[in-house]
Amino acid sequence: MDQLPTLPTDCLNEIIEHLEKDKNTLHSCLLVNRLWCKISVRILWKDVWDYKDIYQQRSLGMATSILSTLVACLPNKSKENLHKNEITISTPTSKSPLFNYASFCQVLLICEIIKMVYNVLRDMPSVNSLSLQDRNCLVTNEIIKMFMNQTSLKKLTYMYNYYHCNLSFPYIFGVRNLSELRCGTNITSDFYYQLSQTCHNLQSISIEFHSNEVSNELKELISLQSNLKNLTLLAYYDNGWESIIPTITKHPNTLTKLHLCSDDDNLSLSFVSLFSNLQEIIFSFLESADFEDFKMLQFAKFPNLQILKIPYYCPKPEYIMNFLENNGKNLKNFYISENDRALSLSIANFCPNLKSLCVAFNNSEIDVLKTIFIGCQYLERIKVWCGGDYLIVKKVFETVANHASNNFCELKIYNSSNSAFISPEDLELFFVSWKDRTPKKLLTLIGINCFHYTYNSLVNEENMNIIKKYENLGIIKFKTRSYYEEGKEEECCY
Repeated sequence: MDQLPTLPTDCLNEIIEHLEKDKNTLHSCLLVNRLWCKISVRILWKDVWDYKDIYQQRSLGMATSILSTLVACLPNKSKENLHKNEITISTPTSKSPLFNYASFCQVLLICEIIKMVYNVLRDMPSVNSLSLQDRNCLVTNEIIKMFMNQTSLKKLTYMYNYYHCNLSFPYIFGVRNLSELRCGTNITSDFYYQLSQTCHNLQSISIEFHSNEVSNELKELISLQSNLKNLTLLAYYDNGWESIIPTITKHPNTLTKLHLCSDDDNLSLSFVSLFSNLQEIIFSFLESADFEDFKMLQFAKFPNLQILKIPYYCPKPEYIMNFLENNGKNLKNFYISENDRALSLSIANFCPNLKSLCVAFNNSEIDVLKTIFIGCQYLERIKVWCGGDYLIVKKVFETVANHASNNFCELKIYNSSNSAFISPEDLELFFVSWKDRTPKKLLTLIGINCFHYTYNSLVNEENMNIIKKYENLGIIKFKTRSYYEEGKEEECCY
């Protein structure tokens, strides 16, 4: 039999790279041939921690498999140290591994390593005087030291240390190419000192505040960055970011994305006005309050602002309206959960170039949705709440079919009730109306349930038959999504 033609390596790399989120298919690629195996292994290990979500616990078997592979990749000096302390962790093979798997890793979650080592070692009997905590620290330090010497690392997370593992960072050589850091203010200052020696090209920093004080070493690390673009500050339980404001405001020109997340309405917000080049702002306020400091921010101008998200509690609507009047012209994406008629109407007046919108309406405000469609002629996608006190989905369908612009292509519906809220007849009428639009454009319809994510009232047997019919006709594409999945995609809060 003639040998099948092979794709160029670069082309094959591109194709398999698109399977990054499909772990099952990637594992199948390992078995094709040596080249496919080499490419697939690199992608699988790029973010080896990415195989669970918030509802799933990492299995002990998976943790053991990852840990044993990492131990096999340790340099001989580290293996000798484990052997000297009578710590035995079985490896997949007695020989050297086929690949240096650690060198493929671009993401390092230090807290995950600490937890993984603890879960694997806790059931292993101790054969010497070392305590479980001492063994955990020894193994964890050797693995982290190996990772810290890999130049492949792009993202590093170290935000807390639940197991009180005593980590040391005497030499950090491989992080000079690090582009993203997620950290906490309670991490040892030596960690930040060592990072600051070689790591000067961070583009994204996320800081979780565990106290109101910030170490000088962390401040120095932030000050040394030459191209900081994205900054996230998370402050809960009466902790605040005031002490770090003088440091972060040293980057007024490079910063383009800012995310502030807090449960304290007294935290400073006015400093945001210093970052005039911001393209994206997210305010994740987790408590209902007036946020009076936003009063100073409402008249600030951000000429490059394209994305504004306020996914939880909102400052006073009049403050947001003034903010939109000053900054809404260039907005492309606006996400707000506030239910206020005047604020919703202001979107049509101040945000003519919107492409994506999420907003809540009362069940009597279908006219406001119509006004937004008329005023925002570039709108491509919208998310609305339906059911209960919110809009009637039948009226939403009618408004979308009759008033959405020619650019419109995606409708997301949050089901805020536990009852079925669309009949098969109304669903089909909407699809027929969409089919008859000129120009014809494929519509993506996404049903999101705000309650039990296993249930969605759009998906009963009759409705599903209609949906499949119009999917086959190329009129619509239908998806269901849980509230968690939707929030994860929006990445409104970490």
